[in-house]
Amino acid sequence: MGVGDRHVEDAELVARTLKNDTGAFGELYERYRERVYGIAFRFARNKADALDLCQEVFVKAYESLAAFKGEARFSTWVTRIAANTCVDFCRQANVRRAAEFDEEAMTRDLRSPVDRSNQRPTEGLEREEMRVAIDAAVAQLSPDHREVFILHAVKGMTYEEIAKVVGCPIGTVMSRLHYARKRLQGLLTWLTKE
Repeated sequence: MGVGDRHVEDAELVARTLKNDTGAFGELYERYRERVYGIAFRFARNKADALDLCQEVFVKAYESLAAFKGEARFSTWVTRIAANTCVDFCRQANVRRAAEFDEEAMTRDLRSPVDRSNQRPTEGLEREEMRVAIDAAVAQLSPDHREVFILHAVKGMTYEEIAKVVGCPIGTVMSRLHYARKRLQGLLTWLTKE
């Protein structure tokens, strides 16, 4: 099934939901819950808050589904709701998040769990320490900078996709990402001294 087919299916599910087919929205939920939960967990940093945020995102999506005009894909629309909800959560709770100095390594570390099968005994600990340091550094970013960084480095979204999700010009996305990288580099400099 291609991306275009999935877009058509999403549109059909939206239309069916608007005609009171509750199973259709359940299908949308099943399709995108892992993506939304992943975004929520990256912001909240704990399972309980991430689950609450995920539920809040889908409640918001359901309640505002009539406003969804299909100008963007449903996946982009629900990702934007998730990002906005998580940024609001961070602002209200003053929660901070984390990321990585070496963006390629950070992306690898943040996207996948630590594989200890072919590591020397201390390597797993070193990687876990790096992950903790990255999380602490990302937590120091403002919610706007953290959002752009996570969507790019962790979720692998392009500047154009992030601009649609966040609702700002591509130039602003680039500027925020540049600032986030520079700030993270400064915060993580101590890691490169050893």
